[in-house]
Amino acid sequence: MKLGIVGLPNVGKSTLFNSLTKAGAESANYPFCTIDPNIGVVAVPDKRLKLLGDFYHSKKVTPAVIEFVDIAGLVKGASKGEGLGNQFLANIREVDAIVHVVRCFEDANIIHVDGSVDALRDIETINLELIFSDLEILERRIAKTSKSAFNDKSLAKELAVLKELKDILENGQLASTYTNDDEELMAFVSSLNLLTCKPVIFAANVAEDDLADDGASNPQVTAVRNFAAENHSGVFVISAQIEEEIAQLDDDEKQEYLEALGLSESGLDRLIAASYQLLGLMSFLTSGEDETRAWTIKIGTKAPQAAGKIHSDFERGFIRAEVVNYQDLLNSGSYAKAREKGLVGLEGKDYVVKDGDVILFRFNV
Repeated sequence: MKLGIVGLPNVGKSTLFNSLTKAGAESANYPFCTIDPNIGVVAVPDKRLKLLGDFYHSKKVTPAVIEFVDIAGLVKGASKGEGLGNQFLANIREVDAIVHVVRCFEDANIIHVDGSVDALRDIETINLELIFSDLEILERRIAKTSKSAFNDKSLAKELAVLKELKDILENGQLASTYTNDDEELMAFVSSLNLLTCKPVIFAANVAEDDLADDGASNPQVTAVRNFAAENHSGVFVISAQIEEEIAQLDDDEKQEYLEALGLSESGLDRLIAASYQLLGLMSFLTSGEDETRAWTIKIGTKAPQAAGKIHSDFERGFIRAEVVNYQDLLNSGSYAKAREKGLVGLEGKDYVVKDGDVILFRFNV
């Protein structure tokens, strides 16, 4: 999974990126301190992995990972080359979802590019830049497709969709509002990689005092939550400054610090949970003496396609899957005992994998 972090300058975007990835992106109180997209890879926290790794005395434990791409702070006119312009927008066309960091804290020492804190105005500024960038893509595509559409009915359909999308964007709406019952045309829309089609998670960046009640008393956070609900987006509350401090601690100190703040989990944990929920993802597990590993798949994935995540040969030569819930396996004390109790299922090609399944795939190529 790849997430692109966007936002206006000085909203806490690079501070958040640093704390999530410990990659050390430059963070300063002025725009454009992040000149190239910074990329960091983060392990997805999963307590089940350690338990299974200990259970099997695995030589290696491999978590699922998320790749974060930190994009330089966008400003009004970025799509037309203002600030550092469109080069940064191009960097987020390949991500699975956008994490939009929104400033919801007051601090006279940290300049706001528009002179005041207004979460909805800031969201609109970024959305407009994404819309303008997508319009440029669509205009080029329409010009190219128009030439060939006269003699090709499938292209005529695509051209009509392109024009519909252009109308939506010109009315200030996001391309994600477009719907069509034709699955092929929806697949075509997806292939355009439009920024305003990407799922969005809003990170409401608050001061430490607003963390305890999850931003409930902060009117800026309320505004972000309402906007997210109306636009089918995810949202979570975070303090980038606190996350930066947490990132410097070891696991025991981290837990103590979170408890002192009245929190049960870190911002990274909440972001990952929000990402998985928004994108409809989950993890299945493989485990043995050599390795215990988590694999990220879409909810609703069937056994052969899940096997293909490990290796294409596993999917191509799929015979069956031996499946046991990780907790049932641990409670049984051994795989053999779990099998004796009838807790290990022999599943075929139509089996829909569940979160927390421990699977052994049988295949023949």
